[in-house]
Amino acid sequence: MNTQLLIDTANKLVADDKGLLAMDESNPTCNKRFAKLNIPQTVEARRAYRELIVTTPGLGECISGVILYDETIRQQKKDGTPFLKVLTDAGIIPGIKVDAGAKDLAAHPGEKITEGLDGLRDRLAEYFQMGALFAKWRAVIAIGVGIPSRSCIEANAHALARYAALCQEAGLVPVVEPEVLMDGDHTLEQCRAATEEVLRTVFNQLNSQRVMLEGMILKPNMVLPGLTCSTQESVDEVADTTMKSLWRTVPAAVPAIAFLSGGQSAELASARLNTMNHRFKTQLPWALAFSFARAIQQPALEIWRGEEANVTPAQQALLHRARCNRAARRGEYTVAMEKT
Repeated sequence: MNTQLLIDTANKLVADDKGLLAMDESNPTCNKRFAKLNIPQTVEARRAYRELIVTTPGLGECISGVILYDETIRQQKKDGTPFLKVLTDAGIIPGIKVDAGAKDLAAHPGEKITEGLDGLRDRLAEYFQMGALFAKWRAVIAIGVGIPSRSCIEANAHALARYAALCQEAGLVPVVEPEVLMDGDHTLEQCRAATEEVLRTVFNQLNSQRVMLEGMILKPNMVLPGLTCSTQESVDEVADTTMKSLWRTVPAAVPAIAFLSGGQSAELASARLNTMNHRFKTQLPWALAFSFARAIQQPALEIWRGEEANVTPAQQALLHRARCNRAARRGEYTVAMEKT
């Protein structure tokens, strides 16, 4: 294991107030989003959309790393230039999603387990040879009547830890993503309790699997009420509750926490990240960054709609969201930025 490479890569991924762009949607997920906008669900349409993202002028000013999907990491621009070269030429570190998706957890209705450990060592070696320097694995934890169960939390935490250890062995920084889902009518307090239990279990497992904390990044959810909860707390209340949960559960050795957006609107995700950095940045042992997908991509996708003529305005929208989130890392984001 190249300890120094892992530490250096982890620090580069959150240096200079930049963050991560997740464009690692599986083909079925990408097709589903295309279908809503009447975009053809084809290999070429997906390639064209991803070319739009990776060739956005100035993207490297705000984005330090991009999480790719297996199809994407092998794709090229229309002129034949590999996406990996486009990214590295822009100073952006390539990463790769390596899990095989969340499947039903046997004997646990309503709960999921993420699969993909079989053959992972060989896949990681291939991706490293291709040029990827970090990877991502997502576990999903639902809140509902009687859930999450201890067995679901423990099974997913164990898989995350085994994945992380294999990544470090291969020279890739693991992005560890235990997502407590926003879906449902649960309260902020219920999300807090579940998030803290999940994070404690994850770090217990990471320690058991001898994962070097200095060479990883945590990608958690913000602590939020469910989307259909009748009480939706303020940005300040979300920031307070999220920070308390992280202080209680995340070791100081972890270099960075890069939040997922998880279905939040682009503006709310930026505002909440901004408030945490504005109020608490000087008190934190770790960097507070972003690893957003829809909260950066969605406005651009809605402008593009599969039309070549819309590429430039779509890229401008993508860069705008990236800039908003870089400002949020500095605690300098304002609603007025949305009008520029």
